[in-house]
Order: sequence, then C-alpha cells, then structure tokens
Amino acid sequence: MSDAAPVLQLIDAFRASKVMFAAVALGVFDLVPASAADLASRTSTDPDALARLLDACTALDLLARDGDLYHNLPVASQYLRRDSPDTLTGYILYSDRILYPLWGNLAQAVREGTHRWEQTFGGRSGIFENLFADDQAKVTFLQGMHGMGLVSSPAVVAAFDLSRFTHLCDLGGATGHLAIEACRCYPSLRATVFDLPPVIPQAQRFIGQSSLAGRLAVHPGDFFTDPLPPADLYSLGRIVHDWSEPKIHALLAKIHRALPGGGGLLIAERILYPFKDGPLSGNLQSLNMLVVTEGKERNAQEYEALLLQAGFTEFQARSTGRPLDAMLAIK
Repeated sequence: MSDAAPVLQLIDAFRASKVMFAAVALGVFDLVPASAADLASRTSTDPDALARLLDACTALDLLARDGDLYHNLPVASQYLRRDSPDTLTGYILYSDRILYPLWGNLAQAVREGTHRWEQTFGGRSGIFENLFADDQAKVTFLQGMHGMGLVSSPAVVAAFDLSRFTHLCDLGGATGHLAIEACRCYPSLRATVFDLPPVIPQAQRFIGQSSLAGRLAVHPGDFFTDPLPPADLYSLGRIVHDWSEPKIHALLAKIHRALPGGGGLLIAERILYPFKDGPLSGNLQSLNMLVVTEGKERNAQEYEALLLQAGFTEFQARSTGRPLDAMLAIK
C-alpha cells in the first residue's frame, strides 16, 4: 500500500498558508510579544479562536510561546512584520485577497485556458484594472512586488558581469528594487525606472530611501505604446511571463530596435527545467499566470527562441537559487 503522506500534506497545505495569511492580515506579528487575551482585545477577535490561530503559528515555526506570551521567531520578525525593511507582508496580503480567490477557480481556468478575474471578482477583467482599483490595492501590490524583489534582485544583477554597461533602464521596474541593486553592485552604472504613471510615486519613494538616489531616475510610460528611454541595457523583471506571445514578440523587437550594437537585455523570470517537470515553484507560478494573466512560465530554450526571433544574437541563462533566475541577451 502506498504511503498517503504526500496526499495528506497537500490536503493541509492551503490551510497552513491561510493560517499565515490570516495572522498577517490581523497584524499578529506586529503586536507581539503579547498574550492571547491581550491580542484578542487589540485585534477585536474571539479569544479562543485567536488562541487557536496563535498555536497554529507556533506549530508552523513562526511564533514561539513563553508561558502566556507569544513572540516572533526571527523569520517572522524579518518577513512578517510590516515595519521590517525586508517585509513580505504586501505580497502575503495580495496573495490572500487576490490570488487565493482566483486559485479557487483553477479548474475552470484549465478548462478554458484563460484568467479568472471576471469569474472571481466580476466587472473589471484586466489585471491592472484590478490591482490598481484604488490607492490601497495599488500600494499593497507594489509593496508585495518590492518585498519579493528584495529576495531575488541582488542575485539577478550579480548573475552576469554587467560592468561594461553604463545605463540600465528597468522596464516595468515598479519600486526600483532591481535598478537600486544594479547600481549598488556596479558603481559606474546609472539607472532609470520606467513604469506606468500611477506607479512612479512609489518608485520615487523607495529610490529616495536608498543611498543611491543620485544615480537613479524615473520615467513614466507604457512600454507597449511609448518610446523607451535610451539605455545600453534594458531589464524585464517578472514582465515576460505576464503576456501573450504576440505582445512579447512586439516588446522584445521594440527593445532590440532601441538598443545600440552590443547592448543587452537582462530578464528575470523563473526558468523551468528543459522538460518542464520542475522546479515545483516554477510549475506553480505558471499556473498562477494562468489564473491571473495571459502568460506563462517557460524553459530556457523557449526564452532563447523568443529572443533570437527578436534579433538578439547571444543568449545566456543562469539559475540563481532565488525565486527568480536570470537571462542575458546581447544585440
């Protein structure tokens, strides 16, 4: 008889995620150390129910308990407190409020091969119409992208020697995490964050908080329709996987035309194994793209084919060991 453990673990997997999501949404990790009774009073929750949530967080190695007091373990202090510079709470809140309901309609997405915005939320069917529906939704999403970017961007910009380039333009650069890390890694580099006008204030805020603001600029625009700022290195972080192939072809060709000879394009995405049988995080992210966008994840050979078709002549891919891998194409 086969061991049922893998199936039983998967049955529980979404429950464990929701424990963390709920605790972050309630602000538990921001309020400890405290007792369950104190936390229930401060979060307006049922004392017994909250105690169960706290005990589950303890079992998940997020909290520890000393007598009646719960306190954060180091991983929670670093990633689950809103005031931590490394916080992932934005992405967790986005996952709870947006991704979790969308994933509830995964089976229908597989049947139809399309995203689930309209089915899940009604009305607005476009990704940015939903993610930027109001200021709070926009800030939560961008803070989530920033937190995830802090995990991967240092490894992405260090995956190749980019010292020959003088000006990076990060297309769809959000809060500027990749541009900031690139300037930190390469002292002679300047960088521009190019993104939609509603995003620019958040990019300016994070750039202003860095020690590299003098080498960083912002430029509002839509990379599909507006001219690209001049640069000898462009970057696309978590952009290519969002879109259909016709839009990808158009964007890559546009970048190729804008680059000088010898210029480069740095791409940060999760790269699937050659036969797409892993890594699991990449497979799950590809399904996430199904329910959220019109895109998908790819293997290195597929990315290379897209870039060669756009006119690039050199291609390299590197696994970073982080949530995003790195690819570099040269004109």
